[in-house]
Amino acid sequence: MNTHKQVALGYISAVHGVKGWVKVQSWTRPIEAILDYKPWLLGEDKSPVKIVDGRKQGKGLVALLPGFEDRDRAHRLVGQQIFVDRDQLPATAADEYYWSDLEGLEVHTKKGELLGRVERLMETGANDVLVIHGKREHLVPFIQGQYISRVDLEGGLIVVDWDPEF
Repeated sequence: MNTHKQVALGYISAVHGVKGWVKVQSWTRPIEAILDYKPWLLGEDKSPVKIVDGRKQGKGLVALLPGFEDRDRAHRLVGQQIFVDRDQLPATAADEYYWSDLEGLEVHTKKGELLGRVERLMETGANDVLVIHGKREHLVPFIQGQYISRVDLEGGLIVVDWDPEF
């Protein structure tokens, strides 16, 4: 497993007020956990930024970043993704995975047929779903023991109990 890559944990969605605060859309659980990661790596160039201040605001989060002390400057941050180094994330228990660790893995059926690679995952409410791209797109529920037979992060492989025609 590559622990030196960066993982997106959210993005800056809007400015908040006139003093440079920004609204943060967090994908962490709980959402305010994103404020504990330092530094944030922002945008495509992943520039390191340490948060000056951050807090829960209503149902969302707001943060103040250095060098963006007014609304006009802070507006340049809107839309930028927030990354952190993968090795900052807490260790997972056996049979638990970060989505970023599953993305890019090759997916085979139990019979050895290649379905494709995990492009991304999506949350449906009932369970997470692998979005697999190959000759066609497959949506496989990430339910271990039922559809997911084996995950081999080191080998870059997921084995699924799935009909390739479905």
